[in-house]
Amino acid sequence: MSETLPMDRFLQTMEIVFREGVHLAYSRKRLYTEPIDAAWVEALSGKPELAERLEAFVSRYGRMQDTMADKLFPRWLLVLAERPGSQIETLNRTERLGVLESVESWLEARNLRNRLVHEYMTDAGEFAQNLLLARRYSLMLLETYNRLRTDAIERLITDRSRLPEQLDLGGN
Repeated sequence: MSETLPMDRFLQTMEIVFREGVHLAYSRKRLYTEPIDAAWVEALSGKPELAERLEAFVSRYGRMQDTMADKLFPRWLLVLAERPGSQIETLNRTERLGVLESVESWLEARNLRNRLVHEYMTDAGEFAQNLLLARRYSLMLLETYNRLRTDAIERLITDRSRLPEQLDLGGN
C-alpha cells in the first residue's frame, strides 16, 4: 500500500469541500427565496417541505465548515510544509496567510451553527435573526473555499486542471 502524499490528500479534500459547497450553495439559494422573519419561522410547522429545506441548509452549512476547519486547512498547511497545531492555531495561520478573512467571524459562524442545531426554534424571532446571519456566514464559507483554491494556484503553483472549479456564489 502506497503512502498518500500531502498534496494528494489536500486535492482530495478540496474535491470533497467543492462538492459540499455546491450543495450548500444550492440549499442556500432555495432557502432564501422569501424574507425570513419570526412569522416565517412560526409557519415552518405547517410547511414540511420548507422545514426540510431549512434542515438541509443547516446540515450542509455545518458539514462544510467542519470539513474545512478539521481537514482542509490542516492539509493545506502540510502542503506548505507547516505543521498544523490546534484548530485555533490553524485558523489563525490561515487568516495570516490571507485565505481566511477573519478568525473571529469563523468562530462566530461556528457558534451560530451550534445555535441553529441545538436551539432550533425556541424563540422564533431570534431563530429568524440567526438564519439571516447564516445567510451571510454561508457565503463566507463559499468565498473562503474560492480564496484557498486561488492560493493553491498561486502559492502552490498547482495546475488548475488538478483543482475543482470555483464555487458559484450566486449573487445572494
